[in-house]
Amino acid sequence: MNAQDKARLLQTLQARFEQNMQRHPGLAWADVLARLEGQAAALAALQAMESSAGEPDVVSLEPAGGRISFCDCAAESPAGRRSLCYDRAALDARKENKPQGCAEDVAEAMGIALLSEAQYRALQQLGEFDLKTSSWVQTPASIRALGGALFCDRRYDQVFTYHNGAQSYYAARGFRGVLQV
Repeated sequence: MNAQDKARLLQTLQARFEQNMQRHPGLAWADVLARLEGQAAALAALQAMESSAGEPDVVSLEPAGGRISFCDCAAESPAGRRSLCYDRAALDARKENKPQGCAEDVAEAMGIALLSEAQYRALQQLGEFDLKTSSWVQTPASIRALGGALFCDRRYDQVFTYHNGAQSYYAARGFRGVLQV
């Protein structure tokens, strides 16, 4: 990432951080900036989150490890990461009408992880997300072994977790990611 792109990204992140202080009470932008210094891979991941319409923001500071978590905070599942099945096995199993990719591979290529169900529910405590879309979340191996995968959304002022075949994909389903630095 060149210096101009880095400066633009950091300016965008700072503005979002300052506009949404309720997502990270007690944390100063200077602390976040210090954590990002020299972290080329983290900046590349944040740029990928931003350019796929994820609107990453700091959502928590984990006291035990002292890590800062960035999460996709776009109102709906990021537009640049929709119409994906869950994982590579699901993508390979599709015989026809294959999507362009799968959530796990895209997340890995971006340098982020899919949210767990617990992380998704914690995010929903900070705002209302996925009122019209849904997001794949990390799926336990026991469910995945049976061909299923989990996704979440928010409807009727409640957060719901559902299941679907891992091979399925929909225009309104994407995934939210998390990056810890």
